[in-house]
Amino acid sequence: MNRRLSWFNVTTLSLGFAFLYLPMLILIIYSFNASKLVTVWAGFSTQWYVSLMGNQQFLDAAWVTLRVAFFSSTLATVLGTMAAYVLVRAGRFPGRTLFSGMIYAPLVMPDVITGLSLLLLFIAINLDRGIFTIVLAHTTFSMCYVSVVVSSRLMTFDRSLEEAALDLGCTPFDAFRSVTLPIITPAVISGWLLAFTLSLDDLVIASFTAGPSSTTLPIRIFSSVRLGVSPEINALSTIMISIVAVGVVSASLVSKRAIIRQRQEELAGVRA
Repeated sequence: MNRRLSWFNVTTLSLGFAFLYLPMLILIIYSFNASKLVTVWAGFSTQWYVSLMGNQQFLDAAWVTLRVAFFSSTLATVLGTMAAYVLVRAGRFPGRTLFSGMIYAPLVMPDVITGLSLLLLFIAINLDRGIFTIVLAHTTFSMCYVSVVVSSRLMTFDRSLEEAALDLGCTPFDAFRSVTLPIITPAVISGWLLAFTLSLDDLVIASFTAGPSSTTLPIRIFSSVRLGVSPEINALSTIMISIVAVGVVSASLVSKRAIIRQRQEELAGVRA
């Protein structure tokens, strides 16, 4: 099999990466621009980062976003792990197809439809929109991502370890807590990081479910951009890109570590 990259493949990959990441790189560079005009370079400066630290509206929105992301990703991780365990370990049961379809539906559901349906639900039950409703909304669409990540790990899990714990007198809960959960922990952490990252940059669903006193950072940025792009927004976007990049890289490293550990377990089983 020829693994060498042809000039066509190299050109296609280069154009694809440039299309995806060149605008972000330009944004990061101009966040250090000394000029108030975002399109005119006037020298290197960090004044907009300093100015951003004094913008109370952005700081309040960032605090709301972090709280929403933490609580929604934690709740989504718990529910997504439970759903993955049921789908993988419960076998065939009445309503399994409907249950799996409801779990994976938010993956393909447009954000506008999800946000509008949740808005109508909150209005129907007379629930005031605020941080709590945003947490519920973000949990709804992010738990399916956690379920996919955890279920993929459970499907490759060596069940003989769990069966050995049951044979030694453990209850099913003790076997899950002492054997299964430690092994799938890297996948659970990856799911939490993915859910946290998705919650950080969500705009559409949050705009439907947010209240007047619960403006998230993406909503605040979108509202400010409509009046014109300021260097502060470039600085804020750079910080958000850095946070998301750290989350994605961390999730990838944790997943890679889980794969390496799985292969080591398989080799140890073969040698035994």
